[in-house]
Amino acid sequence: MQFKAPKNDKKYSWTMHVTGKMLYYGISEGLIRRVVRAPKRMEVGVAPGTVAVMQPTGTKHQKEVWVMYQKINSKLKTQNAKIRIITAWRYPGKSPVRSAIPIPDDILAELNQGDIFKNAEIPFVPEQE
Repeated sequence: MQFKAPKNDKKYSWTMHVTGKMLYYGISEGLIRRVVRAPKRMEVGVAPGTVAVMQPTGTKHQKEVWVMYQKINSKLKTQNAKIRIITAWRYPGKSPVRSAIPIPDDILAELNQGDIFKNAEIPFVPEQE
């Protein structure tokens, strides 16, 4: 199978670094798009202004696929902001949880008091370990 490098479009911008990592780890463009669209876990990235997202893969041998990205048009605060995919990697096994994305206290209080979680038995608290 021949590797096909991803191309920039109106939603995603790909760095040369991620293209090399995709080739090294055998990660496809579709898998990276899926991880960005529907992550199982989301953390603050190690680089300023970035987000790292993860989805588990594999059944017998657990692995995780991580993608680090940043929104390019974040000043516009629109849903159509372009996403720059910076890097991607496979993590063998299950990675430890570093930190959840912080939720401001006023937003958290509003979520706990509102109708969103009224049927929940316990109040909504962000995942922290």
